[in-house]
Amino acid sequence: MTVAKALAQRGIDFDWFEKGSALGGLWRYDNDSGTSSAYRSLQIDTSSRSLAYPDFPVRPDRPAYLRAGHVLEYLESYAAEFGVADRVQTSTEVTSVEPVGSRWSVTTDRHGARSYDAVVVANGHLSVPRRPSFPGTFTGQQLHSHDYRTPEPFSGKVVVVVGMGNSGCDIAVDLARVAGQVHLSTRRSAWILPKYLLGVPTDRWSALFTRRLRLPTPVSRNLVKTLARIAVGPQERFGVPTPAHPIHREHATIGQELLQYVAYDWIRIRPDIASFDGAEVRFTDGSSTTADAVVHATGYDPSFPFLPADVVAGAEDGARLYRRIAHPDAPGLLFAGLVQPVGPTIPLVEIQGRWIARVLTGEVQLPDAEAMAREIAAHRRWVRATFVASARYRLEVDFRTYARQLQRDMAA
Repeated sequence: MTVAKALAQRGIDFDWFEKGSALGGLWRYDNDSGTSSAYRSLQIDTSSRSLAYPDFPVRPDRPAYLRAGHVLEYLESYAAEFGVADRVQTSTEVTSVEPVGSRWSVTTDRHGARSYDAVVVANGHLSVPRRPSFPGTFTGQQLHSHDYRTPEPFSGKVVVVVGMGNSGCDIAVDLARVAGQVHLSTRRSAWILPKYLLGVPTDRWSALFTRRLRLPTPVSRNLVKTLARIAVGPQERFGVPTPAHPIHREHATIGQELLQYVAYDWIRIRPDIASFDGAEVRFTDGSSTTADAVVHATGYDPSFPFLPADVVAGAEDGARLYRRIAHPDAPGLLFAGLVQPVGPTIPLVEIQGRWIARVLTGEVQLPDAEAMAREIAAHRRWVRATFVASARYRLEVDFRTYARQLQRDMAA
């Protein structure tokens, strides 16, 4: 919707297609688009002050951390405020996007084929659940966090949650309130930060260090980690192993209750799963447990089934796009939201929207193919040097650095 707003403000005519029956995407409970949707207890891990669009603050009566319904309401209000809510054509699936000469042919299930000068793909990267495979057969229930909604069906049961990102930890805590026992399985553990430090939302400390004091992101994140150790204590004292890698090489997991739940033994930290044997789950340290269910909170892969295979080969990895937006080999094909920032996503996509609109008006000129290739290669080197080797980080950007890049392009 930020792209729609930016296009409208630049006087660019556009069609906007949405597969689901309403706006909101993953923030809509039981989202019917087939992609990720909210579970009942979902609460965003970015404070409302940080996640807001620069020209549309969150209502002051809202809590510091919004529930999914609050985020949905905020997005709907934004679309209404800027006059784009009535521009979206819902319940319309794009089935094909094909280059035809210098233009693009877009086919939908409701309108057939139409021709356009450019296409902006904004279906995000939380599309296809990433489901790990382990040796053996598990006879209990298996599901991905994509399909998790409420803890009640797991009341009194033993549940293994795989993955220690934000969703995995949220779901483990949610389940621990009703389950007989929850086990949280992780390959390398994770850095755990509370949502509040000294009564202040944790990301406000990050904003102070990076934006006000202009400290490098690794320095800022280590300062936040030090504050957390002072305010809360070392996480290993609660029973959560300290990762071998430094905090600035990952997305720290934000969780206010996880450490306490582990200390209470409501959640037990386990290493990676080695194999299944009937109802038994075996772990790589030789331990095992009998379980009723396994929840895989193991992330998603982006998916663009409507694009040609040769185009998808360059688009599935966001690092292969110039400025993480423009496809170097497909002029007129642009992507919005195909990033995973160290920082809030919502305002960053707003900047992307303005950049895209200016590319389409000619106010921002894309460089030649060779220059784009150099920029893409440099970004890929940065990702490899900065983060642990994991599919989770292939779309990574540093919020401040990336936002400044786009803003400099628009100011040139």
